[in-house]
Amino acid sequence: MKQFILRASLTIILFLPINLFSQQKADQSFKQEFLNRINYTRQQGCKCGTTYMPPAPPLVWNDLLEKASFGHARDMSKHNYFSHEDKNGRGANERIIAVGYDYKGFKSYAVGENIAFGQFSIAEVMDGWFKSEGHCRNLMNPDFKEVGVAEYDTYWVQDFGGRVPFSEEQQKLIKSGKMRIIQQPLP
Repeated sequence: MKQFILRASLTIILFLPINLFSQQKADQSFKQEFLNRINYTRQQGCKCGTTYMPPAPPLVWNDLLEKASFGHARDMSKHNYFSHEDKNGRGANERIIAVGYDYKGFKSYAVGENIAFGQFSIAEVMDGWFKSEGHCRNLMNPDFKEVGVAEYDTYWVQDFGGRVPFSEEQQKLIKSGKMRIIQQPLP
C-alpha cells in the first residue's frame, strides 16, 4: 500500500509541471472559439451601446498578445485585484510592449484591453463584453488586427493589437533618407 501511495504521489508530481505549462498556452479550440465568436460579430457589425459599429475585418490570433493576457490574468489572480493597471502601475500598453509586441518599424500601432472576472465559459465572457459599450468598441475597432486571450482562475484578459507596416516604397524612401520617421511618445 505504501508503495502504491508513493507511486501515485510521484506520478502527480511528475505531471504537475506539464499541467502548469499547459495553462500558460491556450489550446487550439480555445483560440478558435474566441476567434469565431469575435469575427462572426465583426463580420455582421453590431450596436455598442447606442452606437452602431459597422463590420470590421477579422482578427487573427497573436501569441505575444496571448502571453501579455496570460501574465496579467495570472497576476490579478495571484494578487487579488481587478484592474487594467497592474500592481506595478503598468497599463496594457506597457505590458504588451514588454512581451515583445513592439511598435518600432511600424507605420501605425494600436493596442487595447478587455478584462473580466467570474465568468465560467467563453460564451459567458464574450456575451458580457459585447453587452458592455466600451468592451464592445474594442472588439469592433477596425484598427485592431490581432488578439490574444487568456483565462486564469476566472480572470479573463483580452489584449488587442494593430500594427501596420510601411509599404515597400515607404521602406525604400526611409532607407534612402528621403523620408523620416518621427515618433510620438506613447501615452
